[in-house]
Amino acid sequence: MAKIDEVAKLAKVSKGTVSNVFSQKRPTSDEVKERVMTVSRQLNYVPNHIARSLATKKTMAIGLTIPHGSFFFSAFHTQFINGVILEASFYGYRVLLDMIPVQKVKTPFLSSYPIDGAVVMSPTTDDDRINLMHGEQIPFVTVGRVMNTNIHKSFSVDNDNHKIIDSICKYLIDKGHKDIMFLNANELMTVSIDRKAGFIKAMKDHQLDVEDHMIHHKPALNTSEYMDYGYAETIEILGNQKKKVTAIIADDDRTAFSVLNALKDLNLRVPEDVSLFVICGDLSMMVQSNPSLTSMDLQPSELGAQSVRLLMHQLGVLQGDFSENMIIESKIIERNSCLTIG
Repeated sequence: MAKIDEVAKLAKVSKGTVSNVFSQKRPTSDEVKERVMTVSRQLNYVPNHIARSLATKKTMAIGLTIPHGSFFFSAFHTQFINGVILEASFYGYRVLLDMIPVQKVKTPFLSSYPIDGAVVMSPTTDDDRINLMHGEQIPFVTVGRVMNTNIHKSFSVDNDNHKIIDSICKYLIDKGHKDIMFLNANELMTVSIDRKAGFIKAMKDHQLDVEDHMIHHKPALNTSEYMDYGYAETIEILGNQKKKVTAIIADDDRTAFSVLNALKDLNLRVPEDVSLFVICGDLSMMVQSNPSLTSMDLQPSELGAQSVRLLMHQLGVLQGDFSENMIIESKIIERNSCLTIG
């Protein structure tokens, strides 16, 4: 591992300047700070966290809070977490992965929580984690829109979920699909609320009715139905109720593979009988599937990296102009699971 004098020599500054860049005890010009950080990354230099904590009165750690019960990480979560860790390490911060139990959220245990700030994944309506951060005055950034009634200003990083679902619906409708089933995320998640509203609007914009059987929500993580999500709905709607469905939009890759299994059991083929679109999927898994699955690239690593940058801005590590609510672009990756119908 590189030492501080190696960084100083290559960055053409003193060891004291390198220390100041990381400790933030004295102001340093943006040009010098960027040079030191670039060299530090190049040499894989990591300052001593204990020494820095003593000097700055900071923990030099940020929390990544995930809903309690998220035992099954999708590829999206893994790529997002990688983005958070890599970006945080660039600024000399560790990441504490934290699933706060419900009973702990309802107590003021964060008064001694060893973090300087937090990234909050998958916010829900009136999210207790967000209320707790807000009450304890811990800087935080959410990945998704905040819908807590008592919080009127917050920092977030997100995709444009209305635009995403509108683009998907238009893509399928342009291929002749009118009977579309939407397997959405959990109904309490703010991303699910936005996407549901976007789906209803997109269908109505194309003069298409939205019937009850067309929208479903993922069960809670701690329920037995969670693992069957996608399979059970497809069997019920297409198999038992015999509803006409020519295309299915799946929230994530786990749901999409459950749909594929259900369609196989119903002797239906993708895309010949039913087209399948995945909103949040692992790009490598989408290619390996048979057929390869058309999906939306949400750029999870970029979501993670930008959430850390926005948090670093709140912590005073990064200067400059930052939007309070950052939007990460997304795009459709077309493969072989969606067919044009007459």
